Amino acid sequence: MSGPGLVDSHHHVWDLGVRDQDWFSGPQLAPLRRNFTLDDLRPEASSAGVTATVVVQTVTVAEETPELLALADGSDLVAGVVGWTDLTSPGIAHELARLRGLPGGGRLVGIRHQVQGERDPGWLSRADVRRGLEAVASAGLAYDLVVRADQLPACARVAALHPGLTFVLDHLGKPPIASGALEPWASDVRALASLPNTVCKLSGMVTEAAWASWTVADLRPYAETVLDAFGAGRVMWGSDWPVCVLAAPYGGVVGAARGVLAGLGLSAGEWGAVFGGTARGAYGLRPPA
Repeated sequence: MSGPGLVDSHHHVWDLGVRDQDWFSGPQLAPLRRNFTLDDLRPEASSAGVTATVVVQTVTVAEETPELLALADGSDLVAGVVGWTDLTSPGIAHELARLRGLPGGGRLVGIRHQVQGERDPGWLSRADVRRGLEAVASAGLAYDLVVRADQLPACARVAALHPGLTFVLDHLGKPPIASGALEPWASDVRALASLPNTVCKLSGMVTEAAWASWTVADLRPYAETVLDAFGAGRVMWGSDWPVCVLAAPYGGVVGAARGVLAGLGLSAGEWGAVFGGTARGAYGLRPPA
C-alpha cells in the first residue's frame, strides 16, 4: 500500500445476509441485489493496479461503521473508512472517540450522511448538524458530501462556515450527464471549489450517464469542469464499485477515467494526484502497521 499503485477513493461492500440495503428499489437495480465483498473486489483492483482503497458507508445504521473498521483492520487493501454516525447526536464527539478506539479505528478517515435523501433543503445548515460537523473537524476527520446537484449551493454555504473541516464532494455532485446539461451544475460546483477546504471525487460518472450507451466524450465536459475548478491537487479518482456495475465493470471505470483525463493535458504530477496523492492527503491515508 505504500507503493506507487492507484488509490480507489470510493467503493462499497455489503452482505445482504447481515442487513438489507434499503435503497435498492426497482428492476434497474437488480444487478446489485447480491453480496459484494472485499474478496470480490480484490482481483478487480489488482488487475487495475489499485493498491489502496477507501470503503464508504451505504446505510444509516450505527452497526455498519464498526464492521467496516474491522474489515479494514484485517485488510492490506483498505486504507481508509468513511463511516456513518448521527451528526445530530449531542454525544457525537464521544461516539467518534469510541469508533477510533475500536479494532481498525485508526483507519476511520471520514464521516458521511445521505444528505441527498433529506427532504429539508436546509438540513446541512441546521444548528445540530453544524455542531456535529464541528465535532468531525475536531476529530481530524473529513466529511463526505453525497448530494444532488440542486443541493450544491447549500454545500458551499456550510463549507464556508466550517473552514477547518475538509469537505469531500462525492460523484462530482451528481451532474446531469445523461442529459448533457452543464448548467447550473457547473456554476454551482465552481462556487464550491472556490473554497479551499473542498475536494472532489472523480467518481460515479458512468451511473449518472446513460448506462447502456455512454461514451468517454459524454463524461469529459464534467471531468474537465471539476479539474479546472478544483485543480488536480483537489480531485481524487474513485470507482464507486459495485454501484458502477450498473453501467460498467471495474476495469471499464478505470479505463473511462484514464480516457477522460487523457485529453486534458495533465502533467505526470497531476495524474499522480488524481489517482492517489489527493486521496492520501485529504484522508490522511497511511499503510497498515
